[in-house]
Amino acid sequence: MEKIIEIKNLTKNYGKFQAVKDVSMQVFKGDVYGFLGPNGAGKSTTIRCMLSLIKPSSGSIKIFDKDLSKNRNEILSKIGCIVEKPDFYKYLSAAKNIEIFGRISGADVSSKNIHKTLEFVGLKGREKDKVSGFSHGMKQRLGIAQTLIHNPDLIILDEPTTGLDPQGIIDIRNLILQLKNEQNKTILLSSHILSEIELIANRMVIINKGVTVVEGEVKTLLNQEELIVVFETDNALRATEILGKEIIAEVLSETHFQAHIHKDEISPINLKLLQNGLQVFGIETKRKLEDYFLKLINA
Repeated sequence: MEKIIEIKNLTKNYGKFQAVKDVSMQVFKGDVYGFLGPNGAGKSTTIRCMLSLIKPSSGSIKIFDKDLSKNRNEILSKIGCIVEKPDFYKYLSAAKNIEIFGRISGADVSSKNIHKTLEFVGLKGREKDKVSGFSHGMKQRLGIAQTLIHNPDLIILDEPTTGLDPQGIIDIRNLILQLKNEQNKTILLSSHILSEIELIANRMVIINKGVTVVEGEVKTLLNQEELIVVFETDNALRATEILGKEIIAEVLSETHFQAHIHKDEISPINLKLLQNGLQVFGIETKRKLEDYFLKLINA
């Protein structure tokens, strides 16, 4: 598989503060790649290093199989990005904003190409409207149009759904899938929301405190078969005694215990507790990676 991004042992220091300590990851052609981590994990710093907005303290970054430090202009000409929130000339029209950004990047700024790009992101009919009247969701769409005007091979989106309502999140999600499926783009999507990445990405990495924690295929990391299941009963300690050594269970409180089990084991456990005179009031399931990620966020 063709590697689009390859980062090895990246670090970035600001004086004594180490924003990125040891980040490594690989993005392949055609990926929607989830770049996950709690706020402050080092995601934006890593992205800024990838865009050569800041210089790494150590480590290597290769994009399109070329060293970023030696091929900066060539590499950046093939990347479209939104870092945090996109910014525009608010009292110019959407089309004029895209034209200005297009000229900066050397893109085709013909009226046809601008209108085609704005239509793709769902802004057809709003081309001549001033950006000052746009909603947050419309500005996010315009930001994606800005990244597309020069037809890049790699698109980097840093928290693109922040501040959007549920419908806006769905719209941006569908737009990203269109970019992958209809335009064959490779997309790196930064987020601190695991469920968002789960719905859209095929590969992912989790970083925390500036360090890569885990990387791999989303379907493998989010294995539905392996679960952490929390049972609510009238006597958690008695429940674990009934289950014995066959089930590894941990008492959380007088009424709750959790077990690491296969999903097919849930019903037999429930039945066994009921047959032994215990009441089961609730069953909550979490995947192992989901539980781990929540612990990272709440650490």
